[in-house]
Amino acid sequence: MPRLLFTCAYDGQPYCGWQSQRGEESVQDTIEAAMARILKAPLRIAASGRTDAGVHAHAQCFHADVPEACRMSPQNWQAALNAHLPASIRILEVRAVADDFHARFDAVGKEYEYLICDGPVLSPFLHGRAWHLPHAFDAAALAAAMQVYVGEHDFRRFAANRGNEPECPPADFYLRTIYSATVEREADMLRIRVHGNGFMYRMVRLLVGTAHQVARGRMSCAQLAGMLTDPLGPKTRYCAPADGLYLRRVFYQ
Repeated sequence: MPRLLFTCAYDGQPYCGWQSQRGEESVQDTIEAAMARILKAPLRIAASGRTDAGVHAHAQCFHADVPEACRMSPQNWQAALNAHLPASIRILEVRAVADDFHARFDAVGKEYEYLICDGPVLSPFLHGRAWHLPHAFDAAALAAAMQVYVGEHDFRRFAANRGNEPECPPADFYLRTIYSATVEREADMLRIRVHGNGFMYRMVRLLVGTAHQVARGRMSCAQLAGMLTDPLGPKTRYCAPADGLYLRRVFYQ
């Protein structure tokens, strides 16, 4: 059974997230249903990771083992899937990979993007796609706060509980490396990009939400840094909305 790697983009608004959930419509369920219509049989897919309800993706990756009897080229797979998927999900690329390749375990990093609109009015075309913050805050302080995260840290205070965490996690369970965290302005839009070797549940939203507290003058960069050097303190409660978050890229060797 040849293994194929698929890259897809999606608007997360209509879905309960990537992960298949009973009684809900997820991105994974929608793609698997399209594959089943093509193959006339069910087929499971494995993604590089989950995205929450309302989170978008420029380039989510997943792999699947397709039956040899289905002798379609990667390009034909792309066309066939796009013909069976709603317009909110598009397959951008399909390519053959090694039989032992895994979309999740072979990923060496990810880049996320978060959009904040600080203009007085949010365009209706950005509804559900950006965090609207019309009240004054210091964009330079936001950029400085995001820089605090760069490097290898214990990010347990910036991870929400999913419910499947081990009772006694290993020492490096919450250890992550942030390679870059930048803030760029385009008119009334702030574009935050965070590149790291891995991210925990809701971690990017918690990083952005807490940095926003620094931008509002409610926390200092020194206090923010203290949350990294003292990881056993209380978790942050400042979580940015899902609307503005995009999985931008998954990195492989």
